[in-house]
Amino acid sequence: MLEIEVKARVSDAKRLERELLKRGARDFGVMHQKDVYYAHPARDFAKTDEALRIRVANDLQVITYKGPKLDATTKTREEIEVSVASAEATATIFERLGFRPVVAVRKMRHTFGLKGIEVCLDSVEGLGDFVEFELDDEDMEEGKRRIAALMKELKVVGSERRSYLELLLEKK
Repeated sequence: MLEIEVKARVSDAKRLERELLKRGARDFGVMHQKDVYYAHPARDFAKTDEALRIRVANDLQVITYKGPKLDATTKTREEIEVSVASAEATATIFERLGFRPVVAVRKMRHTFGLKGIEVCLDSVEGLGDFVEFELDDEDMEEGKRRIAALMKELKVVGSERRSYLELLLEKK
């Protein structure tokens, strides 16, 4: 399964939230997320365009592997996630195996569902406000078309292909 994703900077998140609700979007609520990204002991994830993280979101704790981006315009990539009972124990295992934490990304995420697409309004510590449009599908082109149509309807322009991790590392 592919995670088809487009992210863009947002200058007025409240306007976008109003537009989503006006169009009948389902409000899934707000959660605080902390993502700790890890460096591989023997290969450079920056060069391979991969990522490994532990996410803590309210009571949910998940390991995520993200494969390389598959096209030049979106953030579409393979994504594999596994829930874990303890983020701390998982971090200890990673570190004992030679992985090292690189950076933590902290954000407040307000999630909506509209037209089968997950729309996330993110306020990212140190970076500002973004919107992410995501759907899981096997057909990348159809998914990109659906997201582009919703972005146009909501008057969201632009695309930011860099991850929050990449943006924070560039800022340092």
